[in-house]
Amino acid sequence: MQFADKVAIVTGAGQGIGFTICSNLAKEGAAVILNDIDKNLADTAAKKIREITGGICIGLGGDSSDTAFIQKMVNEAVERFGHLDIVIANAGITLFGNFFTYSLESFFRVMQVNLGGTFFLAQAAANQMKKQTTGGSLLFTSSVTAHQAHKDLAAYGMSKAALEMLAKNLVLELSPFRINVNTIAPGATQTERTLDDPGYTEIWSRITPMGRPATVADISDTALFLVSDKAKHITGQTLIVDGGWTSVSPSPFQ
Repeated sequence: MQFADKVAIVTGAGQGIGFTICSNLAKEGAAVILNDIDKNLADTAAKKIREITGGICIGLGGDSSDTAFIQKMVNEAVERFGHLDIVIANAGITLFGNFFTYSLESFFRVMQVNLGGTFFLAQAAANQMKKQTTGGSLLFTSSVTAHQAHKDLAAYGMSKAALEMLAKNLVLELSPFRINVNTIAPGATQTERTLDDPGYTEIWSRITPMGRPATVADISDTALFLVSDKAKHITGQTLIVDGGWTSVSPSPFQ
């Protein structure tokens, strides 16, 4: 129970990677606030985790890019459990589009969710952790598209690269308060969404050196390490979990 007595917030966790992270945190003893923009999905996911793990998981539906809701999540964690130790900013949106015709609306929505949501969640969480004087861990979800160009994802890749720079910069701000901050960059991953994409697994198995896309467990295991006490001296880093794809980077569109 490596996360016994820890309190965590995970955004964008109604399914996929975020759900698995929440489930594994709860299984390892953490009290978890599970956020998703879809309230019903958040509540259903939290209930499922409680049934699976016997742990503590509270669903909280709302927009993780809204600053008032961000503060509500932090307040909820503290009011229910007395403190906040771990925050994983996993929520994000992918809006594909050709650069030449990409809309202003799509651009700013990607930036609002991927950048604004992460920045202001980190701010609110760090202010709480600073008051507690016991430290804490922040983790941002980036992407391999922050490292290698991907067709029709200029805005998305730009937002994810910015998150990695944010983690580096916050080392200066947060280290004096024993708060570490890192980023995880998943590659192709089998989730509910990608499993519905015909050919996804076959294509990414062919072009990934390790012979398969990641599972949600691959990403979750890495995330849990980075927010655990075993990684307390790791900060400002990005860990790519992609089966070696960014080392060779063949395009899935070939």
